[in-house]
Amino acid sequence: MKFYQLVSFTAFLICLISLSYHFFRLVKLGSPKDYSSKIGNLYSAIPYSFIGAMNPLKKESAYLHYPTYAAGILYHSGTFISFILYFLFLFSFSFSDFLQYILICGLAVSIASGIGIFIKRVSLKKLRYLSCPDDYISNLLVTAFQIFTLLATISESNATYYNIGAALLFLYLPLGKLKHSLYFFAARFHLGYYYGWRGIWPVKNHK
Repeated sequence: MKFYQLVSFTAFLICLISLSYHFFRLVKLGSPKDYSSKIGNLYSAIPYSFIGAMNPLKKESAYLHYPTYAAGILYHSGTFISFILYFLFLFSFSFSDFLQYILICGLAVSIASGIGIFIKRVSLKKLRYLSCPDDYISNLLVTAFQIFTLLATISESNATYYNIGAALLFLYLPLGKLKHSLYFFAARFHLGYYYGWRGIWPVKNHK
């Protein structure tokens, strides 16, 4: 393992330890305490929270902003792919020319989506009002990581910059809003528990 790879992998281990602390803290807190009478089915409500309730047609923030929603899906997909590629690069995994072309095109679309989301946040007054420095830093770090991943996919000569970018992202991830990569699942579980307990979820279709 080269020095710059060692730096990024050390940053990843620090990130993993920190996120593990948050995870075990969540497990220790346990399920929400609800003292009302249970009238729903948690076993159907909690899966609904992760699947049915995430349907864009059921999310006001999605169906009123389809382009932004689509950009967000593409951006998160690019981030997920970039994390997978990090470990493949770490073990010197080689790609066929066709797969390399697909990855380059996919990451280019994802990067464009991230930049578009950033421009929208900066240009719209109502979004600027709701934003804090963490929102901008998180977007820029993730987008930069995807750019470095794209460059590393094109040529191994960009590996040094790529691993520095990866290290910065790993070190920041447990500190800011990027922790939602972990807390998202806890939040959806709690929502499913809360609305399922009261019999609100899953939503029943009335004829």
